[in-house]
Amino acid sequence: MAISVDTFFLELNGQGTLQAQIQQMIAEGILSGRFHVGEKLPSSRKLAAHLGVSRITVTLAYTELLANDYLTAKGRSGYFVSQNAPVPPKYTPLQRGAETVDWDAALARRFSGGDMLSKPRDWRSYRYPFIYGQADRNLFDHANWRLCAVRALGHKDFESLTTDYVDQDDPLLVEFIARHTLPRRGIAARPEEILITMGAQNALWLASRILLTHNRTAVIEDPCYYSLRSLLEHWDCDVTPIPVDRDGLPPETLPDTADVIFTTPSHQSPTTATMPVERRHKLLERAHDLDAMVVEDDYEFEMAFLGAPSPALKSMDRDGRVIYVGSFSKSLFPGLRLGYMVGSEPFIREARALRSLVLRHPPGHIQRTAAYFLSLGHYDAQIRRMSKALARRREALDQAIDKHGLTVAGRGIMGGSSLWMSAPEHVDTTQLAHTLQGQSVHIEPGAPFFSGPDQPKNFYRIGYSSIRQDRIEPGVKLIADAIRAC
Repeated sequence: MAISVDTFFLELNGQGTLQAQIQQMIAEGILSGRFHVGEKLPSSRKLAAHLGVSRITVTLAYTELLANDYLTAKGRSGYFVSQNAPVPPKYTPLQRGAETVDWDAALARRFSGGDMLSKPRDWRSYRYPFIYGQADRNLFDHANWRLCAVRALGHKDFESLTTDYVDQDDPLLVEFIARHTLPRRGIAARPEEILITMGAQNALWLASRILLTHNRTAVIEDPCYYSLRSLLEHWDCDVTPIPVDRDGLPPETLPDTADVIFTTPSHQSPTTATMPVERRHKLLERAHDLDAMVVEDDYEFEMAFLGAPSPALKSMDRDGRVIYVGSFSKSLFPGLRLGYMVGSEPFIREARALRSLVLRHPPGHIQRTAAYFLSLGHYDAQIRRMSKALARRREALDQAIDKHGLTVAGRGIMGGSSLWMSAPEHVDTTQLAHTLQGQSVHIEPGAPFFSGPDQPKNFYRIGYSSIRQDRIEPGVKLIADAIRAC
């Protein structure tokens, strides 16, 4: 007797290809003990008719399971559960008792509860997703990324896929960053001065861990990237927020106690202000006088569709005191978690050693896939495609804002993918965002970006990287109507 076809069903929103879903379904039946050694699988014809898929799809799934020893084939009799299939566990999990740990006493440090913006997992289902920093599947070159990933799985790249680099990185990716990415920012660096990181967040963590101690002072912008502030507050250092103006961080306001200055000069987060070149020179002079280090987060420099970006602060550095942080999260996709940092060799040596202690290195396959995607020209083509789309969306957004009377508090002069907005002072944008969710509109309240207990409540950010151009104007109208109703 064959296993009944009624045992098999495909989930309505199943992940992966139909072939992969069928493979997973059969493998889970074997691993769970529902299908036993020697039992016969339904014929490919019957299972295909039952599931409503092509027979070749079922045959390919069976063939893959046969290759992995889950199934065995017997002449013309069909497919059977293999004697070499993984054996399901033969034990009954113990019943869990009531926990007796006093977690208030056991937890030496707490990392939850800080300022953090939550992005709804179902944001793609929103009709008006003014969400920041998420990938638009219509703009991403998925076909070529897949080809690069497959190429990186090939025999030629076996070492890059399987080798434990210990504290090193994929030389192809490092070479591309050194020869192509950094020169666009006016930066010259040797491989020994470049470290691949798990995104910009990881780079900021490494820099803060190496440069700061309990008796040093970190200067941050106010408002700033909220995760950076939360990160620094967990160290024992002193954190001093400095209010930014329309040109970013004012060098003359830096305290004499500053040891490490964190800044986003090309595209201030979140106000999008661009620091003029003259002020950049003054910032470096002030850092030199203070003998302070500077950590430059140069996010979104690729999205300069309104004009050429200003040279990076690192390109003007003559002292070696600027640590440069870059990322592919915004230009490729945030789930990639791949970034890089550039600094003098003594600093990178320590960052490399610290990274090795924590996570060894970013996965070799991801590094090699990215290296191929960049070096084959797919990355530049995607940036051009994204820039054109963002320019059209930005124009539509500017027109909609003017039409419906919203107030822009910060508009990046080079481009970018978001606008920093302000509502009347009596409007709490956290509540506003909650109200708008009921109308399938997503905006980001601005309070978490500010330091201190008296955070302004009336700022908010709207991104335009993931919303369709034809939905921008009606979405802005809903925001304007909700603000007027407050």
